[in-house]
Parts: sequence; structure tokens; C-alpha cells
Amino acid sequence: MSDIEAPLQAQPQSQSQNSRRRRHIGRRSGHHYEGNKQQQQHQQQQQQTQSLHDQHQGPLEHGLEDNWTWSKRYRSKEVVLSGPNSRTVHFHPNWSKGTAGVQGKRPLNNGRYYWELHVSQRVFGTSIMFGIGTRQARLHANAFRNMLGENEHGWGLSHKGVLWHKGVALLYTKRFRENHPTQIGVLFDGIEGTLTYYKDGKCLGIAFRGLEKVQEPLYPIVCSTAAKTEMTLKCTRREFVNLQDRCRAVIMQRVRTAAALEQLNLPLPLPIIDYLSEVIDDMEPLRQVTAVEMYKFDYDL
Repeated sequence: MSDIEAPLQAQPQSQSQNSRRRRHIGRRSGHHYEGNKQQQQHQQQQQQTQSLHDQHQGPLEHGLEDNWTWSKRYRSKEVVLSGPNSRTVHFHPNWSKGTAGVQGKRPLNNGRYYWELHVSQRVFGTSIMFGIGTRQARLHANAFRNMLGENEHGWGLSHKGVLWHKGVALLYTKRFRENHPTQIGVLFDGIEGTLTYYKDGKCLGIAFRGLEKVQEPLYPIVCSTAAKTEMTLKCTRREFVNLQDRCRAVIMQRVRTAAALEQLNLPLPLPIIDYLSEVIDDMEPLRQVTAVEMYKFDYDL
């Protein structure tokens, strides 16, 4: 592997390919072409409607705006902050010879917080990561590595769909499409002790548990090995935690699954059952990445 990470360049179409494509389009009838235009417009309207729906139905929809930003003190020397309130992170602005990270100013413990990151199209390389960590989490390494989650001080998701904590890798989701912009959401629930990820508006499920037991302050962290990666903090919300939420957290320490909730055989009102069910996650246990898979991830085989 080269010591400088750079993306593969897409090959431009030849002139003959473009000419054939234009001739093919020119042979279409006017009626057929107009039909395609109407269909495309309808699809675009549906996508816009769905996008607005996803935004409206996002996590902590009724929460408060939480205008935190990235720390100028707790960051790698290969990180440059810019934009309004320093919300945009530029990793390795010239070239990359290692891994760079930055920590957010927002301490997360004992509350519920949600934030979204718009990641530019430069998605490639060894590892681009999103998650949380303590002050002891490393923010710079002179090597390409999965830095967030390499030890007990961090919990991270890499763009290859792998979760990291204590140096253990677990398969979580599909790898991100390379060289394509994406939106990553992170929901930290300090009462239930969970960390959940969203990708382009879709919930990927609970990634980490037991975070309510962490005594040290936890902070948002992002890092990247890829040159000229850019992330912008687009949305930050927080929620007031009330007595009702704390009571649910105590109940759900013993009721872990939907089946266990049904076995209570209590005459509970439906709204209470729905409220308890919100924090139940019946996903299959995540599988640890094998040595062969890790080799393929590292070298993009």
C-alpha cells in the first residue's frame, strides 16, 4: 500500500461512445421521450417528498437545537476547520500519510443527542470513521489505521461497514459506495446506553450498548485516512431527559426483547407498550470480522 492515499480516477467515455449514445437518443420518438420526462419528473417529486418525510421523521424530532462544533484544541495537526461556527472538517488538505481525527466540544453522557454529517464524495481509502470516544482516544497516527475503536477509549463505524471497539471488528452494514457523497446520522442515548447509526435517512440499528456505564465524558469524534476528505456538521439536536425516560431505562434492563415484553402478561395500555417497545432491538448478534476479511478490507480486494 502506498504511503499516500488518493482515489482512483474514473475513466472518461470515448468520443465514439458518446456519439453512439447521442444517436440512440435521437432515434427515440417524441411521444416516448416526453413519457420518460414525465416519469423522471414524477420520480424526482417522489424523492423530494420522501426526503422531506425523512427529515420530518428524524430522531429527536421534537428535541432542541444543540449548536456544538468541533474542538480547535482536540484535533490532529492534519485537520483544518472552516465554515460557519467551524462546522466543516477538512482532513489531510494536501496529501495523507496517516490518520487524522477531531473531537467535538459536546460532552454526551446522561442525555440523548443526535447529529448528522454530510460527507463529500471523497469516500475511499483505508478508513473513514464516525463515532464517539473519551479524551484518551487518539486523534493522530502516522499510519493508515482504524483509529477510532482501536482500544477501550473509542467506539466507531468505518466506511467499510465495520464497527470497532477495543480493537475488535464486527460486521454491521454494507460498505459505503466509494467516491459518492453520503449523509451519516449518529444517535447517542446516554440513558439506555446505546449508539445507533443512520445512513442517508435509514436507521442501521443499534451498534453499541452499555455506554451508560462509562464514567468518563464521551465526545463525538470523526477521523479519516483519505486525502482531502471533507465532513460538515449539518444537524445537531438534543433532548431533555425526564423521569419517564429514566423509569423506562430501569425496566428495560430486565426486559431485553419483544418476546420478554409480551410475557409480562400485564394489562398495560397500548401507548405504554409502544413506549417501552421503542428501545427494543431484536437484531441478530453481529459477527466478528475474520482475519481473511480484514485483509480484504485493508487492501480493498
